[in-house]
Amino acid sequence: MRSFSKNQLALRNGQDKPEIWVAFQGLIYDVSDSRLWRNGKHYEHWAGQDLTHELPDAPHTASVFEKFKVVGQLN
Repeated sequence: MRSFSKNQLALRNGQDKPEIWVAFQGLIYDVSDSRLWRNGKHYEHWAGQDLTHELPDAPHTASVFEKFKVVGQLN
């Protein structure tokens, strides 16, 4: 599995590059195809960052990540 730094993840924010990625519990997910992540924003959350600590405030569980492709791990 490929590893990506926080800086590399930050570039996949829907603005700097076409990919829209988020990290959760050390894995990086491609959410580019999700209509809920258009332009790199999902409600109060921004793509290109680790959302692990933000999940407790979300109205859904971690199972939401199961529908997205894992593109690597956050190092």
